[in-house]
Amino acid sequence: MEQSGTSTRLQAAVQDLASGVVSALRGGDHTHVVPPVGTDGEAGDLALAAVRVLGADALLPGLLSRTPPDPAELAVFRKAVEAYPPRADAAPTVRWSHWAMARALRRADPSFTGPPDEPDTAWLDGATWQGLTHQLAVLAPLALPGEDCAVSRLAAGRPVDVARGFVRAVRRRDWRQAAGAGRWLTLLPGVPDTVGLEAGLDFVELMGGQDPLVALQVQAARRMRTGAGV
Repeated sequence: MEQSGTSTRLQAAVQDLASGVVSALRGGDHTHVVPPVGTDGEAGDLALAAVRVLGADALLPGLLSRTPPDPAELAVFRKAVEAYPPRADAAPTVRWSHWAMARALRRADPSFTGPPDEPDTAWLDGATWQGLTHQLAVLAPLALPGEDCAVSRLAAGRPVDVARGFVRAVRRRDWRQAAGAGRWLTLLPGVPDTVGLEAGLDFVELMGGQDPLVALQVQAARRMRTGAGV
């Protein structure tokens, strides 16, 4: 029961953090997105874990607006990066998420010595279009204008497959996957016009936008479509 309660509290913390990012992307009055944490106690651990779950997107508003991060927020983000290194047996998406956080931290704080070497993409070699879309949606924080990595290069080589995955996710009402795939499609070359991406993102937001994790990806895609860059 205690483990279940902790999981519920973590989910709520992630949702709250994502809501703050969405508000900042929309130009709201959330000056601080990443909450301050103490050094000890469950509340501090929960806040750090929430930042780790959301990943590099916790710094996304400042990154897209080219605004220096608040020092207190940056300290929390850095602590989350350093406190949660991936284990040796971690899944590829976990290793890539950590790499993306380290890259974001390095951009915001040049004193940070990172990111580490890129993980490999062998697990995506030969992936079906359904599997590829699922993995890319999980790694949506890697979809940033002007940023290059092995995952983004792989995605750029399969725009039609990602487009198919986006349409499939919408039809299956998998709004988180659809929003993440839509964010990637915003940046990929060669996306078929028949996808109707802008209308598709509007529909995803209408149907799934009450979920902050969906709204975050839709707002990120919109900011990037209107020319915000890094």
